[in-house]
Amino acid sequence: MNKQTQFHIWYWIAAFFGILMLQYVFVTAQQVAEVPYSDFERYLKEGRIAEVAVSDNYLQGTLKEALPGGQTQFIATRVEPDFAEKLDQYGVRFAGRIESTFLRDILSWIIPAVFFIGIWMFILQRMGAGAGGGLMQIGKSKAKVYVEADTGVDFSDVAGVDEAKDELKEIVDFLRDPDGYGRLGGRMPKGVLLVGPPGTGKTLLAKAVAGEAKVPFFSISGSEFVEMFVGVGAARVRDLFEQARARAPAIIFIDELDAVGRARGIGPFAGGHDEKEQTLNQLLVELDGFDSSSGLVLLAATNRPEILDPALLRAGRFDRQVLVDRPDKKGRIQILEVHLKKAKLGVDVDPEQIAALTPGFTGADLANLVNEATLLATRRGADAVTMEDFNNAVERIVAGLEKRNRLLNPREREIVAYHEMGHALVASLLPGSDPVHKISIIPRGVGALGYTIQRPTEDRFLMTLEELQNKMAVLLGGRAAEWVVYDHLSTGAADDLARVTDIARAIVTRYGMTEKLGHVALDRDRQSFLQQGEAAYGQPQHDYSDETADAIDGEIRRIIDEAFNHAVRLLKAHRELLEKTARALLAKETLDAADLKNLMGESA
Repeated sequence: MNKQTQFHIWYWIAAFFGILMLQYVFVTAQQVAEVPYSDFERYLKEGRIAEVAVSDNYLQGTLKEALPGGQTQFIATRVEPDFAEKLDQYGVRFAGRIESTFLRDILSWIIPAVFFIGIWMFILQRMGAGAGGGLMQIGKSKAKVYVEADTGVDFSDVAGVDEAKDELKEIVDFLRDPDGYGRLGGRMPKGVLLVGPPGTGKTLLAKAVAGEAKVPFFSISGSEFVEMFVGVGAARVRDLFEQARARAPAIIFIDELDAVGRARGIGPFAGGHDEKEQTLNQLLVELDGFDSSSGLVLLAATNRPEILDPALLRAGRFDRQVLVDRPDKKGRIQILEVHLKKAKLGVDVDPEQIAALTPGFTGADLANLVNEATLLATRRGADAVTMEDFNNAVERIVAGLEKRNRLLNPREREIVAYHEMGHALVASLLPGSDPVHKISIIPRGVGALGYTIQRPTEDRFLMTLEELQNKMAVLLGGRAAEWVVYDHLSTGAADDLARVTDIARAIVTRYGMTEKLGHVALDRDRQSFLQQGEAAYGQPQHDYSDETADAIDGEIRRIIDEAFNHAVRLLKAHRELLEKTARALLAKETLDAADLKNLMGESA
């Protein structure tokens, strides 16, 4: 139901009630006096009545002279059935009148009908709000259409993903000049799939392509295809492609493609008549049905490519897959420069130093970091955002909000201090470990009673067995310090143990780094592309024997025990330094890299 139809309906309803109001005013303006029947007989005897109209129940007439209130017309209830003779006796002209009930009868069925129609329209309008604008348009596409520069984004707003931008610039050149681009007989890919972790800028890249190409940009989420009614998703896919063909050259962008492109026939509840499967089948048909030379390009984004149907990724459909990965240090600097333009910065703010503090951060994380630092500076009433604000913002994002009102008793506070200094000293004493940036015993987040932050000097993509063992020793350094100092263990190392166990399991089952089990991948990566079968849903199935499983458990325990013993030996050898640094941490609550270096230098 479009807006014009709704306007017409409400216009007629308003007109109807306007007529009723006018009739009411007209009737009341007549000023008819209601008189008792006894007065009527008196007026009759006195000869004051000019004429009378008779109905079954009432007498209506006109007086020769007006009443004290100024009324000349009157109405009286009829009580005597045969009074015609009386009227004739006094020479009064009279006539019978049939009482009209037309208006009353009309209102008796129009008002209830209008009431129920209003309720029905209200319900349909509410249903239409979640079903594409109304029941008559439930199969229509809900894609938002941006024309030319309406997206407000171009490639200058995208940083840190240069390789992905270069891939997509080719799409822009084709959309601007499809004839010239195909002069050698080549064709553009029909579909481009943007793959990457959440927050890396996939949707932003798609909008930048539309902004650069200056063509209509149809944007829709995969979840918007599927409704409670069977067949709606397929109908919306057809309608979306019909609209795009009519406005070609154009770009169709489907965000969260995995919502509608999940592989068919897998999982515990797979069925041949699933609504999502019908929608996927229609999407495959549409991908086969359009010619890329017509200037229509399909972009899609997902962070779960491993569950997509293989038919989507074959040649001729999504021909090209563009990886939008987490940015490296150079990419993080570029992203920070884009976001820092909007903030008022102090002279000590260095994007390169901030990028060094944030390994593994995505573009969305960096935007949030700049916003958090700005809010921290605003909260303390500063004129500009300083580097200290960025350091605090990183700690807040990584470790959580400070909980200074969480008071620890002196014994627990001392244990936490030794625990955190155990991490810091093992990291400082082991070669190749990431430098310690900050140590604190101020509780943060949900359960962290203290934290130790290490800052990598460079981005790493490969690690050796020795480096993995050193990383495990650092993680177990806190537990080892408690064992060395108190000769007992606490629950403070629960998260450390979980991370260490994951590393040890990966060493044994994924990286094949143990002599006993050899160079065998015993556990496939759960995030592998196009992984099929039940392993994609829940726990992966093991394809090795029970004896091998026992050997895996034994190797994991051996590796963890070796890392723990290594940390214990280091801390025992530097027991005085552990005591000294722990006392300093108890006194100051927070130590930075310079404080730790000075303490270790004094003990050297």
